[in-house]
Amino acid sequence: MNPIVQQQYTELLQAAADAEASLPQVDRCAQLIADALMAGKKVLAAGNGGSAADALHLCEELVGRYKNNRRALAAISLTADGTALTCIGNDFGFDQIFARQIEALGTSGDVLVIFTSSGNSANLLLAIEAARARGMKTVALSGRGGGKLKGLADVDWIVPSMIGARVQELHSWALHVILEVVEARLV
Repeated sequence: MNPIVQQQYTELLQAAADAEASLPQVDRCAQLIADALMAGKKVLAAGNGGSAADALHLCEELVGRYKNNRRALAAISLTADGTALTCIGNDFGFDQIFARQIEALGTSGDVLVIFTSSGNSANLLLAIEAARARGMKTVALSGRGGGKLKGLADVDWIVPSMIGARVQELHSWALHVILEVVEARLV
């Protein structure tokens, strides 16, 4: 077997084991999101690169379904609209691509969910700031110590790994946990 395969698997197992102590934070993230959705509020989600894919994944499962047929839930991935991203990026700068959308779409009681492996992207830091200004709740899923984002969200889960791929793999796990908690609350 290729040693890369074993190394990657070993790193994943280690990251998952290291994350066990922080599982209550994952539950807090899930409950905050579920509370907002149960109250008729919406989720806005954002991230860059692979984390943008996590934002898309969370939102499509909330609007569609995860495991169970249930009512559609309001969720918008701020990474999904290429025309908005390029317009805002061109006119206001890349740092504003999420904050500007939050200004337009976010309302008090909604939840902003941030996915980031580093926690240092200026556009995500400004997104948290914009969400707070709108009276929104904030959830940050990060890694690598949390970066500049650490402690800025109402609830955060920092994957205890310095390896971006492991952080993103555990973020994928966490978003599935969030979806399962939300659907269980809808029953």
